[in-house]
Amino acid sequence: MQTNWKIGSLFGIPLFLDPLWFVILGLATLNFGVAYQEWGTAIAWSAGIVMALLLFGSVLLHELGHSLVARSQGIKVNSITLFLFGGIAAIEEESKTPFKAFQVAIAGPLVSIILFFLLSLGVLVIPDTSPLSIMVGDLARINLVVALFNMIPGLPLDGGQVLKAALWQITGNRFQAVHWAARAGQILGYGAIALGFVVDFLTRELALGLWIALLGWFAVRNANTYDNMTTLQESLLKVVAADAMTRDFRVIDADQTLRSFADLYLLETALSQVYFAASDGRYRGLVSIDDFRLTQRSEWETQTLHSIVHPLTEIPTVAEATTIAEVINKLENEQLPRITVLSPAGAVAGVIDRGDIVRTLAQKLNLRLTDAEIKRIKEEGSYPPGLQLGVIAKSIAN
Repeated sequence: MQTNWKIGSLFGIPLFLDPLWFVILGLATLNFGVAYQEWGTAIAWSAGIVMALLLFGSVLLHELGHSLVARSQGIKVNSITLFLFGGIAAIEEESKTPFKAFQVAIAGPLVSIILFFLLSLGVLVIPDTSPLSIMVGDLARINLVVALFNMIPGLPLDGGQVLKAALWQITGNRFQAVHWAARAGQILGYGAIALGFVVDFLTRELALGLWIALLGWFAVRNANTYDNMTTLQESLLKVVAADAMTRDFRVIDADQTLRSFADLYLLETALSQVYFAASDGRYRGLVSIDDFRLTQRSEWETQTLHSIVHPLTEIPTVAEATTIAEVINKLENEQLPRITVLSPAGAVAGVIDRGDIVRTLAQKLNLRLTDAEIKRIKEEGSYPPGLQLGVIAKSIAN
């Protein structure tokens, strides 16, 4: 369920606020407001909220750096969201090469570094004693910290993305690179959690220790997400149509009349079934129930299934060796309820729908899905909310 609030767009990219953003906005305002109390209460708190907003303005520009470089590579950016731990750009797919992935990853820190230098230059032309000079100096240092913090080499941080690009270049395997960069992120995250408890124990700075631990938890959770997502992407490329297809279809005589077909098959069950017509030992094609119903009843006695059959060359098909990623993309791009799988000889080997795909992946990845959930997916023709396979398959399309 979408709980983020849309606040506008920038360069055509929708901007969202996570409700928890207001928590960090309040904490940042409190931090700056207390630090500036020597200026007087009204000025201090006004400056505090201005600095908090400028801080997130800097974060927004940082994420915009990633987004614009990704768009220059033809990659769609769905949104930028500001949340408790900063910001995140929802980039739809992976860059095509390690160098392009590096460009996207480094763009955010480079923006923060540029802001640091520009703001530092601003301090030089503003009188040292003015509150504005102090605020600009603080904002410059914050951007430097943002850049350096994000360059820590572990996913989900930008440094982890840079590490992934480097490992991808070295190994030639993007998936292995993500696994290693995610492992680095997990180690760093657990280290931060431990450090948070140590800081709390030794200094009694509960807020500082808790914040460090929360950052560690965030790193571990998102590194795990990257790792799991990459494992799923690998499966979409390794599993083929033959692994997921079923023989949930019936082969019927193409020479029989429409009346015979209705009496033998349509009246015996209320369930929707897939029918392929065959004659003389060859598949003639798919029988569409909709086409059958459009035929005048007066013609049922004389017309055979040959009159309404759709030849295999005219219906959506895939080969048994087609990857599940390609199958998913075909299902989504053409809005199909299912797709026919053909053997190397051109015969019908099976059919695949979204439920078959989810069931197969669940078995491969040890996901817990009940038969009732698989049945619902088959009936509704949509993937579970937490498993958006259409988006994932598109992200790894060649």
